[in-house]
Amino acid sequence: MHEPAHPSPQPDAPRTAERPLPEPRLLSGVYGLVLASALAAALDSPDEQTSPGSDALWVLLTAVAAAAAHGYAHVLSHRMSAERGGPMAGLRAMLAEWPVVVAAVPTVVLLLFAVPDWWTEADAVEVALVVNTLILAGWGMWTARRAGRTWPASLRAGAGDMLIGLVIIGANAVIK
Repeated sequence: MHEPAHPSPQPDAPRTAERPLPEPRLLSGVYGLVLASALAAALDSPDEQTSPGSDALWVLLTAVAAAAAHGYAHVLSHRMSAERGGPMAGLRAMLAEWPVVVAAVPTVVLLLFAVPDWWTEADAVEVALVVNTLILAGWGMWTARRAGRTWPASLRAGAGDMLIGLVIIGANAVIK
């Protein structure tokens, strides 16, 4: 048999210098913010009658559906890997996606402020896009810091997440 020139090292003990992975809740929150921003921008059409209450409901329902679908995908992957867990494990997997829904709440609340004509739906969407972009930046930094990254690396991660929000803002401006 042929021996490799440089065999892969076998760890004797767990490395203490390894960085922890970011918590899935934080990653799901980023996903929820992006989802809510993109959907709010898409639902705000200048050629249609404004309906901020309906749009808020669509953002919330879409976040719930996305969270359930992601949780269900975990259930399917466990079934395919022959792991046993039963219906309760499936329900727990779906409920674990709550950060996607919670991340959509700022957008829903801002859209609901437009229902009693406190401001226009377009203003609510613009504010929601800016707020979500700032939250994305903060969440990106926080996630990186929780994963043990340095401050410069965390700032770059926050800027990268913020860039996603800026792309949505730019697309909203170009498409409208």
